[in-house]
Amino acid sequence: MKVLFVASYNKGRFAAFIVEQADALRKIGVEVELFGIVGKGIKGYLNCLPQLRMRIKKFNPDVIHAHFGLSGLFANLQRRVPVVTTYHGSDINVPSILKLSKMCMLLSKHNIFVSQRNIQIANAKKNYTLLPCGVDLETIAVIDKTSARERLGWSSEDKKIIFAGAFDNEVKNPQLAIKTMQDERLIQAELIELKGYSRTEICLLFSAADAFLMTSHTEGSPQVVKEAMACGGPIVSVNVGDVQERIEYVSNSYISPANPSDLAARLSQILNNPERTNGREKLIDFGLDNQTIAQKLLTIYNKVLARK
Repeated sequence: MKVLFVASYNKGRFAAFIVEQADALRKIGVEVELFGIVGKGIKGYLNCLPQLRMRIKKFNPDVIHAHFGLSGLFANLQRRVPVVTTYHGSDINVPSILKLSKMCMLLSKHNIFVSQRNIQIANAKKNYTLLPCGVDLETIAVIDKTSARERLGWSSEDKKIIFAGAFDNEVKNPQLAIKTMQDERLIQAELIELKGYSRTEICLLFSAADAFLMTSHTEGSPQVVKEAMACGGPIVSVNVGDVQERIEYVSNSYISPANPSDLAARLSQILNNPERTNGREKLIDFGLDNQTIAQKLLTIYNKVLARK
């Protein structure tokens, strides 16, 4: 089986979860190559079409797997190879992009959604699968909290809370997080922006921090929540994307109304009871490790080829 991943490469790299998904497929014998789209807008995407056709001719894939709706629409401009498209959230939650994603849904041989909420927003009726991205549990190691703090130079008395994104990303609703931290119950705690860290450093942060906070306006199936789970980090989140389904049975983790007082109350509860969680165990129970997801993807590819 040969699969060509198609995704944006405008940042000079592919999203980490896309690379990890490709690696997981390779481990079960699938030959995977990645094609990066460089350019924005209709003209930018169309300029990449000749290169895509050349890559298809050279690699001769059985299936194209596009990540995000716009990449899927682009991949469907060729009709030689069947396209499977995964929608990750921003391509469904933004109305102007949703219109284009719906065109992609009609053209793609199969559609993958990472959350039930996105299926409902897209009003998908057939030819789709609910399949969140998995987590690389081999790379994301379990690190003792004390050891992680020593490596980061934090004391055992420090109160550290990780924010689920960058402060300049409006989708992540940093204003709500900052207002939450102004509550007198959290006066001694520090909110750490998740920006500019390597994968190794992120694992250390999740292992060392007292809690992880998500206040986003919209999400699909946020990888950072699953990564925090893999490190045993307690989570407080508004009800967004599929977070409620992910942490429903995770100890010392909570869904909260989207207001500062309620969020602060939950964070304070965790700070007073800083136990690690069973998040990693629940990821395995949910089948959200990368290898299980890779096997499910392979089943989808085979079904698409059988219909072809």
